[in-house]
Amino acid sequence: MKEPKSHVYRELFFSTLKLSACTFGGGFVIIPLMRQRFVEQLGWIEEQEMLDLTAIAQSSPGAIAVNASILVGYHVAGVPGALLTVLGTVLPPLIILSVISLFYQAFRDNAIVNMAMAGMLCGVAAVIFDVVCNMAKTVFQKKKALPVLVMLGSFVAVRFFDVNIIIVIAVCGVIGAMETWKREAILREARGA
Repeated sequence: MKEPKSHVYRELFFSTLKLSACTFGGGFVIIPLMRQRFVEQLGWIEEQEMLDLTAIAQSSPGAIAVNASILVGYHVAGVPGALLTVLGTVLPPLIILSVISLFYQAFRDNAIVNMAMAGMLCGVAAVIFDVVCNMAKTVFQKKKALPVLVMLGSFVAVRFFDVNIIIVIAVCGVIGAMETWKREAILREARGA
């Protein structure tokens, strides 16, 4: 693997630092911004790879934003890239929360801060809706029934039947493994024929 140049490291760090400092609402908000930055603007990651990295980040324990930054950084520049993107993602919230903790009482009781937080919730909901639409559009464009059925089945199981999300993730993992095994078997058979 060719060693990435220092400008790649700088770009990884400052991109994740800016994204983390300017987003509100957690991992589901930062992921579309990461997609826009690393897929559309820089072209370092393909659309399908970003979807895969997002799925892994969501199914891994921990904060989705941190998981996604680790995966993006590692994908682009190996272990140093992962370390830089984690640092860039974690620093802004750490600094902001440290400052807020000093003035917690004043922030908690401030009516303007409470109204601003309520308004931000609307923006967060809109961004999450945009993420769902963009990711679903990519899944539907493939015109394969299995991903659509898994997506709808997962939604129904969690929303209407209160199935534990760990069970849903495990079942989806088994389905994905079986689909991969089946696809690999077909490819081996085609090569052998």
